[in-house]
Amino acid sequence: MSIAEGEGVDTGTYRHVMGRLAKGVVVLTTTSSGQDHALTANSLTSVSLDPVLLLVCVETDARFHDAARESGVFGISILASDQRALASWFATPGRPLPGQMDRAPHHRGESGVALLDGSLATLECDVRDVHPAGDHAIFVAEVRAARLAADPKAALVHFRGQYSALA
Repeated sequence: MSIAEGEGVDTGTYRHVMGRLAKGVVVLTTTSSGQDHALTANSLTSVSLDPVLLLVCVETDARFHDAARESGVFGISILASDQRALASWFATPGRPLPGQMDRAPHHRGESGVALLDGSLATLECDVRDVHPAGDHAIFVAEVRAARLAADPKAALVHFRGQYSALA
């Protein structure tokens, strides 16, 4: 699969090319109007240490997008390899919002967002900026809390369209 110069980039080829980049898997969570919202993502990037900032990219059509903008806060659970089923569940389009967290053992962070038990690490973030970027938005957020799990496990990664473990 290659594209000749001047023809533009085929989106299918682009998707396969980006699939060759192994990425960690996270679940983003927020609470808006008393309802939990969650989303599986793999577009988490550290931005700055002073102040401590990160970014995540969220599809603008995702329910999480509007909920996170409204609440101004979100949580991040960095998934362990044994949390593959949760990654799949929170990546399922159209799943019902009420009760979606019932399948996921979790606790509430100081900000009130759900954080998944058994994750490798969790973060709680305040939204600083949201930048439109095609069919996604880039959320730049300031980290207000970061916690490491006491029991280090293998990480869940996404590579070539599939989940796998990285020890």
